[in-house]
Amino acid sequence: MNIAPNSGDVGLKQRIEKEEELPLHDFTGADADKRDDDRWKPASKTKGRLSQRDRQSIALLVALYLLQGIPLGLAFGSVPFILKSKLSYSQVGLFTLASYPYSLKLFWSPIVDAIYSPTYGRRKSWIVPMQTLVGVTLLLLGTRVESWLEDAENMLGVLTAAFFSLIFLCATQDIAVDGWALTLLSRENLSYASTAQTVGLTAGYFTSFTVFLALNSPDLANKYWRDVPGTAGFVSLGRYLTFWGVVYLLVTAWLVWGKSEDPEPDGKDETGKGGVVSAYGSMWAVLRLPHIQQLLVVHLLSKFAFSPNEAATNLKLLERGFAASDLALTALIDFPFEVMFGYLAARWSQGPAPLKPWMYGFIGRLGSAVLAMLVVSGFPSGGVGYGYFLAVMAGHVVTQFMSTVQMVSICAFHTGIADPRIGGTYMTLLNTLSNLGGTWPRFFVLRGIDYFTVASCVVGGVPTAIAHSATSQLGKDECREIGGSVVVERDGYYVMSSLCAVLGALVFFGWTRPTVKLLERLQKDAWKIGKSGGGD
Repeated sequence: MNIAPNSGDVGLKQRIEKEEELPLHDFTGADADKRDDDRWKPASKTKGRLSQRDRQSIALLVALYLLQGIPLGLAFGSVPFILKSKLSYSQVGLFTLASYPYSLKLFWSPIVDAIYSPTYGRRKSWIVPMQTLVGVTLLLLGTRVESWLEDAENMLGVLTAAFFSLIFLCATQDIAVDGWALTLLSRENLSYASTAQTVGLTAGYFTSFTVFLALNSPDLANKYWRDVPGTAGFVSLGRYLTFWGVVYLLVTAWLVWGKSEDPEPDGKDETGKGGVVSAYGSMWAVLRLPHIQQLLVVHLLSKFAFSPNEAATNLKLLERGFAASDLALTALIDFPFEVMFGYLAARWSQGPAPLKPWMYGFIGRLGSAVLAMLVVSGFPSGGVGYGYFLAVMAGHVVTQFMSTVQMVSICAFHTGIADPRIGGTYMTLLNTLSNLGGTWPRFFVLRGIDYFTVASCVVGGVPTAIAHSATSQLGKDECREIGGSVVVERDGYYVMSSLCAVLGALVFFGWTRPTVKLLERLQKDAWKIGKSGGGD
């Protein structure tokens, strides 16, 4: 492996020259401002006709992002759902730590950008080994995960560590694929890279979360497809992991022998020892910008207000008795809306005020969190009817719509403010901070729900000690076996949801909203290194 020469400066210069066919000095002063202004124009005006090469490249990117979405859908969605039937909220919260590498990939992204084999290819040097390791890991997990889930309480640490490693490998692959997208597509069609990412990741995540839960659910199979009821779904988690492990290895084998990578422009593949240090130096210079520091705080504080809704509402519905099959069906119905909302949000976020939709989206997600509490509290004691199912469905649609609006809006803002001289490092930094704002509250929210919940096993009117937590499914089953029932005196879900919503609203209207309006009005030069007193 070799080190890219000055990859923080020269490497990025090569990337920009490749992208725009202009020298780096043309992206300073008035030319840089003009390029920044062009970013706010609708993408359709900058796209050219798709050549055969571009169409093949888009298909490749969609496939790579889809593969990446498979483990993400499991770690962020399916596995926590499966674990909730066996563990407490605090224990499920521990498993959410497995998703952290995807929000922290910023810290090793300069290494991925700077170290590579010139003869093999800058991006394939990382994509091929990472995908190979993911494939092997999925095959190994496929042989063991079922037994781990059977003893989930004792094997939780092992399960968390395994998926943590899996997400770390996927995050590293994502860094390399993002970089490859800049050279795979022609200059006039680079905007299709984000389209490929959205389509691929959404499809992969959707497959591992919604589709897998539907195929794994015996209730859904018995209710809609089977004439003779069974005790298992169509697909077990072990078989699902094994299948995708094989697919990973087959796609990786095709990358090795069937897809070549273009050499670095101008043959600049020489080694140099300052690449990693230079890349980290550029990142540090961005972090020193005062407005970036304000934006950092906005990102870290902007999602905890509705984190209880998005981390625990579905789990709470399952706990109350909402069928997993109906929840999976809800997500299936919701998917077409997500695609449509993404298109609408993209159009809404065009123009000189891309953060206006973001602020509306925040208020909408806050309102959805309040409505979710009402939906959960109104769970029908006589069973779920069509009316309640539609209420849950409507809550999902509204929440996803507002979430998509915020995501597209903040991505448009990031694209507009990123310093074009170090665009790759800048965008990775901003997107990582945004992801981290949604990841860090989940662990504490789930822990808080258990902390504030007061529940006990009552047998014959007398509280009785049991081996497991009364808030876990194992505890409830144990209590039922001895002839008792779990009595919840205080539900921590409502406590955490109310605390986060009230505190989030105070922070948003008192500080976040005026700060965001201020940041949105800043000139583009305020975000560039060396022009705000924060850079070199």
